[in-house]
Amino acid sequence: MLVVAALGGNALLQRGQPLTADNQRANVRTASAALANIVRAGHTLVVTHGNGPQVGLLALQGAVYKPDEAFPLDVLGAETVGMIGYMIEQELENALDHALPVATLLTQVVVHADDPAFQAPSKFIGPVYSRDEAETRATAAGWSIAQDGDKWRRVVPSPKPQDIPDLRVLRLLLDQGVIVICTGGGGIPVLRLPDGSMTGIEAVIDKDAASALLAQRLGADALLLLTDVDAAYRDFGTDDAAPIRHLTPPEARALDLAAGSMGPKMAAAADFAEAGGLAGIGQLEDALALLDGTAGTQVRSSPPKSSKGDSR
Repeated sequence: MLVVAALGGNALLQRGQPLTADNQRANVRTASAALANIVRAGHTLVVTHGNGPQVGLLALQGAVYKPDEAFPLDVLGAETVGMIGYMIEQELENALDHALPVATLLTQVVVHADDPAFQAPSKFIGPVYSRDEAETRATAAGWSIAQDGDKWRRVVPSPKPQDIPDLRVLRLLLDQGVIVICTGGGGIPVLRLPDGSMTGIEAVIDKDAASALLAQRLGADALLLLTDVDAAYRDFGTDDAAPIRHLTPPEARALDLAAGSMGPKMAAAADFAEAGGLAGIGQLEDALALLDGTAGTQVRSSPPKSSKGDSR
Protein backbone atom coordinates (compact mmCIF):
# COMPACT_ATOMS: atom_id res chain seq x y z
CA MET A 1 0.00 0.00 0.00
CA LEU A 2 1.02 3.59 -0.60
CA VAL A 3 0.51 5.34 2.74
CA VAL A 4 0.59 9.08 3.37
CA ALA A 5 1.23 9.65 7.10
CA ALA A 6 0.50 13.17 8.37
CA LEU A 7 2.24 13.90 11.66
CA GLY A 8 0.34 16.13 14.05
CA GLY A 9 2.07 18.91 15.93
CA ASN A 10 2.55 16.67 18.96
CA ALA A 11 4.98 14.58 16.92
CA LEU A 12 7.36 17.53 17.04
CA LEU A 13 6.38 19.38 20.18
CA GLN A 14 4.07 18.58 23.08
CA ARG A 15 1.65 21.35 23.99
CA GLY A 16 3.34 23.75 26.40
CA GLN A 17 6.76 22.19 25.84
CA PRO A 18 9.66 24.62 25.23
CA LEU A 19 10.49 24.97 21.53
CA THR A 20 14.07 23.70 21.81
CA ALA A 21 16.04 21.63 19.34
CA ASP A 22 16.50 18.88 21.94
CA ASN A 23 12.77 18.59 22.60
CA GLN A 24 11.94 18.48 18.92
CA ARG A 25 14.66 15.93 18.23
CA ALA A 26 13.42 13.62 21.00
CA ASN A 27 9.82 13.81 19.75
CA VAL A 28 10.87 13.22 16.15
CA ARG A 29 12.86 10.17 17.22
CA THR A 30 9.74 8.68 18.81
CA ALA A 31 7.66 9.49 15.73
CA SER A 32 10.24 7.97 13.40
CA ALA A 33 10.19 4.68 15.31
CA ALA A 34 6.44 4.41 14.66
CA LEU A 35 6.81 5.40 11.00
CA ALA A 36 9.54 2.81 10.53
CA ASN A 37 7.03 0.12 11.49
CA ILE A 38 4.88 1.08 8.50
CA VAL A 39 7.86 0.61 6.19
CA ARG A 40 8.88 -2.71 7.79
CA ALA A 41 5.34 -3.97 7.19
CA GLY A 42 6.00 -3.59 3.47
CA HIS A 43 4.21 -0.33 2.74
CA THR A 44 5.45 2.60 0.67
CA LEU A 45 5.59 5.69 2.86
CA VAL A 46 5.19 9.43 2.30
CA VAL A 47 5.42 11.67 5.38
CA THR A 48 3.91 15.11 5.91
CA HIS A 49 4.10 17.27 9.04
CA GLY A 50 3.11 20.56 10.64
CA ASN A 51 5.27 23.60 11.44
CA GLY A 52 2.99 26.06 13.25
CA PRO A 53 5.08 26.66 16.38
CA GLN A 54 8.33 26.78 14.41
CA VAL A 55 7.22 29.26 11.74
CA GLY A 56 5.59 31.41 14.40
CA LEU A 57 8.81 31.53 16.40
CA LEU A 58 10.85 32.54 13.34
CA ALA A 59 8.34 35.27 12.53
CA LEU A 60 8.54 36.53 16.10
CA GLN A 61 12.35 36.52 16.06
CA GLY A 62 12.39 38.42 12.77
CA ALA A 63 9.96 41.03 14.07
CA VAL A 64 12.10 41.59 17.17
CA TYR A 65 15.43 41.71 15.30
CA LYS A 66 14.69 43.91 12.28
CA PRO A 67 10.94 44.48 11.85
CA ASP A 68 11.38 46.33 8.56
CA GLU A 69 13.39 43.46 7.09
CA ALA A 70 11.33 40.50 8.35
CA PHE A 71 10.94 37.64 5.89
CA PRO A 72 7.44 36.80 4.59
CA LEU A 73 5.64 33.69 5.86
CA ASP A 74 6.25 31.64 2.71
CA VAL A 75 10.02 32.04 3.14
CA LEU A 76 9.83 31.32 6.86
CA GLY A 77 7.75 28.25 6.06
CA ALA A 78 10.43 26.99 3.69
CA GLU A 79 13.08 27.50 6.36
CA THR A 80 11.17 25.60 9.03
CA VAL A 81 10.14 22.65 6.87
CA GLY A 82 13.76 22.28 5.81
CA MET A 83 14.79 22.06 9.46
CA ILE A 84 11.99 19.70 10.46
CA GLY A 85 12.46 17.57 7.36
CA TYR A 86 16.13 17.21 8.19
CA MET A 87 15.31 15.91 11.66
CA ILE A 88 12.68 13.44 10.43
CA GLU A 89 14.91 12.30 7.57
CA GLN A 90 17.86 11.59 9.84
CA GLU A 91 15.87 9.89 12.61
CA LEU A 92 13.89 7.77 10.12
CA GLU A 93 17.11 6.68 8.42
CA ASN A 94 18.50 5.72 11.82
CA ALA A 95 15.31 3.83 12.76
CA LEU A 96 15.55 1.82 9.52
CA ASP A 97 19.30 1.17 9.91
CA HIS A 98 19.87 3.13 6.67
CA ALA A 99 18.33 0.28 4.67
CA LEU A 100 16.26 2.63 2.47
CA PRO A 101 16.85 6.13 1.06
CA VAL A 102 14.93 9.01 2.65
CA ALA A 103 14.63 12.49 1.15
CA THR A 104 13.00 15.79 2.11
CA LEU A 105 11.36 17.90 -0.61
CA LEU A 106 10.35 21.52 -0.08
CA THR A 107 6.90 21.42 -1.67
CA GLN A 108 5.09 24.33 -3.29
CA VAL A 109 1.29 24.30 -3.04
CA VAL A 110 -0.82 26.57 -5.23
CA VAL A 111 -3.59 28.67 -3.65
CA HIS A 112 -5.95 31.23 -5.17
CA ALA A 113 -5.57 34.94 -4.48
CA ASP A 114 -9.35 35.37 -4.20
CA ASP A 115 -9.68 32.72 -1.50
CA PRO A 116 -11.92 34.20 1.26
CA ALA A 117 -9.39 33.04 3.87
CA PHE A 118 -7.29 36.11 3.10
CA GLN A 119 -10.10 38.26 4.50
CA ALA A 120 -10.56 36.11 7.64
CA PRO A 121 -7.28 34.86 9.18
CA SER A 122 -7.88 31.67 11.18
CA LYS A 123 -4.74 29.48 11.19
CA PHE A 124 -2.84 29.39 14.48
CA ILE A 125 0.92 29.83 14.35
CA GLY A 126 3.58 30.49 16.93
CA PRO A 127 3.68 30.24 20.72
CA VAL A 128 0.72 30.59 23.09
CA TYR A 129 0.26 33.73 25.19
CA SER A 130 -1.96 35.17 27.86
CA ARG A 131 -4.62 37.45 26.40
CA ASP A 132 -2.87 40.60 27.61
CA GLU A 133 0.46 39.58 26.12
CA ALA A 134 -1.14 38.49 22.85
CA GLU A 135 -2.96 41.81 22.52
CA THR A 136 0.23 43.74 23.23
CA ARG A 137 2.16 41.81 20.57
CA ALA A 138 -0.71 42.10 18.09
CA THR A 139 -0.83 45.85 18.48
CA ALA A 140 2.92 46.18 18.04
CA ALA A 141 3.25 43.82 15.06
CA GLY A 142 -0.13 44.24 13.35
CA TRP A 143 -1.16 40.65 14.01
CA SER A 144 -4.58 39.07 14.08
CA ILE A 145 -5.06 36.94 17.23
CA ALA A 146 -7.60 34.40 18.44
CA GLN A 147 -8.25 32.24 21.48
CA ASP A 148 -6.75 28.74 21.45
CA GLY A 149 -8.06 26.82 24.46
CA ASP A 150 -7.30 28.92 27.54
CA LYS A 151 -4.51 30.80 25.73
CA TRP A 152 -4.19 33.18 22.77
CA ARG A 153 -2.15 32.88 19.59
CA ARG A 154 -1.47 34.66 16.33
CA VAL A 155 -3.69 33.69 13.40
CA VAL A 156 -2.92 34.05 9.68
CA PRO A 157 -4.81 33.31 6.43
CA SER A 158 -5.29 29.63 5.62
CA PRO A 159 -6.38 29.35 1.97
CA LYS A 160 -7.51 26.05 0.47
CA PRO A 161 -4.79 24.07 -1.36
CA GLN A 162 -5.52 23.81 -5.09
CA ASP A 163 -2.57 22.13 -6.76
CA ILE A 164 0.85 20.60 -6.01
CA PRO A 165 3.17 21.35 -8.94
CA ASP A 166 6.03 19.38 -7.37
CA LEU A 167 4.15 16.09 -7.82
CA ARG A 168 6.38 15.30 -10.80
CA VAL A 169 9.43 15.25 -8.55
CA LEU A 170 7.61 13.30 -5.85
CA ARG A 171 6.66 10.57 -8.30
CA LEU A 172 10.22 10.31 -9.57
CA LEU A 173 11.46 9.78 -6.01
CA LEU A 174 8.77 7.22 -5.19
CA ASP A 175 9.52 5.30 -8.40
CA GLN A 176 13.10 4.93 -7.15
CA GLY A 177 12.02 3.53 -3.78
CA VAL A 178 12.68 6.72 -1.81
CA ILE A 179 10.74 7.45 1.39
CA VAL A 180 9.65 11.06 0.85
CA ILE A 181 9.07 13.76 3.46
CA CYS A 182 7.11 16.53 1.77
CA THR A 183 4.30 19.10 1.95
CA GLY A 184 5.66 20.18 5.35
CA GLY A 185 3.49 22.72 7.12
CA GLY A 186 0.82 22.25 4.45
CA GLY A 187 3.32 23.16 1.75
CA ILE A 188 4.81 26.52 0.80
CA PRO A 189 1.90 28.70 -0.38
CA VAL A 190 2.32 30.11 -3.88
CA LEU A 191 0.19 31.88 -6.47
CA ARG A 192 0.24 30.93 -10.14
CA LEU A 193 0.40 34.18 -12.11
CA PRO A 194 -1.28 34.78 -15.50
CA ASP A 195 2.01 34.20 -17.34
CA GLY A 196 2.38 30.78 -15.70
CA SER A 197 5.10 31.78 -13.25
CA MET A 198 4.71 31.30 -9.50
CA THR A 199 5.35 33.54 -6.52
CA GLY A 200 5.04 33.05 -2.77
CA ILE A 201 2.26 34.58 -0.69
CA GLU A 202 1.88 35.23 3.04
CA ALA A 203 -0.31 32.42 4.34
CA VAL A 204 -0.20 29.03 6.04
CA ILE A 205 -2.05 26.12 4.44
CA ASP A 206 -3.79 23.60 6.68
CA LYS A 207 -1.54 20.55 6.91
CA ASP A 208 -4.38 18.03 6.92
CA ALA A 209 -6.10 19.55 3.87
CA ALA A 210 -2.81 19.59 1.96
CA SER A 211 -2.06 16.01 3.02
CA ALA A 212 -5.47 14.89 1.75
CA LEU A 213 -4.88 16.61 -1.60
CA LEU A 214 -1.41 15.05 -1.81
CA ALA A 215 -2.77 11.58 -1.06
CA GLN A 216 -5.49 11.99 -3.68
CA ARG A 217 -3.12 13.20 -6.39
CA LEU A 218 -0.60 10.41 -5.66
CA GLY A 219 -3.35 7.78 -5.75
CA ALA A 220 -2.49 6.67 -2.21
CA ASP A 221 -4.30 3.73 -0.65
CA ALA A 222 -4.39 5.23 2.84
CA LEU A 223 -4.11 8.57 4.59
CA LEU A 224 -3.16 8.43 8.27
CA LEU A 225 -3.81 11.57 10.32
CA LEU A 226 -1.68 10.91 13.38
CA THR A 227 -2.30 12.88 16.55
CA ASP A 228 -2.23 12.56 20.35
CA VAL A 229 -5.72 11.07 20.85
CA ASP A 230 -6.66 7.47 20.15
CA ALA A 231 -9.69 8.32 17.98
CA ALA A 232 -12.28 10.94 17.18
CA TYR A 233 -14.95 11.11 19.90
CA ARG A 234 -18.60 11.93 20.14
CA ASP A 235 -19.31 14.28 23.05
CA PHE A 236 -15.58 14.75 23.61
CA GLY A 237 -14.73 16.12 27.04
CA THR A 238 -17.97 14.94 28.66
CA ASP A 239 -18.97 11.88 30.69
CA ASP A 240 -20.74 10.57 27.59
CA ALA A 241 -17.63 10.66 25.40
CA ALA A 242 -17.35 7.62 23.13
CA PRO A 243 -14.84 6.80 20.38
CA ILE A 244 -16.11 6.71 16.81
CA ARG A 245 -14.70 3.71 15.00
CA HIS A 246 -16.18 3.86 11.50
CA LEU A 247 -17.68 6.67 9.42
CA THR A 248 -18.62 7.31 5.82
CA PRO A 249 -17.62 10.70 4.34
CA PRO A 250 -21.15 12.16 4.71
CA GLU A 251 -21.26 11.00 8.34
CA ALA A 252 -17.84 12.52 8.96
CA ARG A 253 -18.91 15.88 7.50
CA ALA A 254 -22.05 15.92 9.65
CA LEU A 255 -20.09 15.84 12.91
CA ASP A 256 -19.73 19.02 14.95
CA LEU A 257 -16.03 19.04 15.87
CA ALA A 258 -13.61 21.70 17.06
CA ALA A 259 -12.40 23.90 14.20
CA GLY A 260 -8.93 24.20 15.70
CA SER A 261 -8.23 20.51 16.30
CA MET A 262 -10.27 17.50 15.17
CA GLY A 263 -12.48 19.40 12.71
CA PRO A 264 -9.82 19.88 9.99
CA LYS A 265 -8.68 16.27 10.37
CA MET A 266 -12.18 14.91 9.90
CA ALA A 267 -12.76 17.16 6.88
CA ALA A 268 -9.49 15.99 5.32
CA ALA A 269 -10.37 12.36 6.05
CA ALA A 270 -13.75 12.78 4.35
CA ASP A 271 -12.17 14.46 1.31
CA PHE A 272 -9.73 11.61 0.83
CA ALA A 273 -12.18 8.78 1.58
CA GLU A 274 -14.59 10.07 -1.07
CA ALA A 275 -11.96 9.10 -3.65
CA GLY A 276 -12.11 5.49 -2.41
CA GLY A 277 -9.18 5.28 -0.01
CA LEU A 278 -8.96 4.61 3.71
CA ALA A 279 -8.52 7.59 6.03
CA GLY A 280 -7.51 6.82 9.60
CA ILE A 281 -7.35 9.16 12.58
CA GLY A 282 -5.55 8.07 15.73
CA GLN A 283 -2.41 7.95 17.82
CA LEU A 284 1.03 7.87 16.28
CA GLU A 285 1.91 4.60 18.01
CA ASP A 286 -1.23 2.99 16.52
CA ALA A 287 -0.27 3.73 12.91
CA LEU A 288 -0.14 0.10 11.80
CA ALA A 289 -3.33 -0.77 13.68
CA LEU A 290 -5.08 2.11 11.90
CA LEU A 291 -4.25 0.47 8.59
CA ASP A 292 -5.84 -2.85 9.57
CA GLY A 293 -8.85 -1.27 11.26
CA THR A 294 -8.14 -2.32 14.83
CA ALA A 295 -7.54 1.17 16.25
CA GLY A 296 -8.57 4.78 15.84
CA THR A 297 -11.32 6.17 13.63
CA GLN A 298 -11.68 4.97 10.06
CA VAL A 299 -13.39 6.98 7.34
CA ARG A 300 -14.17 5.19 4.10
CA SER A 301 -16.92 5.27 1.51
CA SER A 302 -18.15 1.80 2.45
CA PRO A 303 -17.85 0.82 6.13
CA PRO A 304 -16.23 -2.60 6.70
CA LYS A 305 -18.67 -5.45 7.30
CA SER A 306 -17.27 -5.95 10.79
CA SER A 307 -18.34 -2.44 11.81
CA LYS A 308 -21.93 -3.51 12.50
CA GLY A 309 -22.72 -2.97 16.14
CA ASP A 310 -19.60 -0.95 16.94
CA SER A 311 -19.55 2.60 18.28
CA ARG A 312 -20.56 4.81 15.37
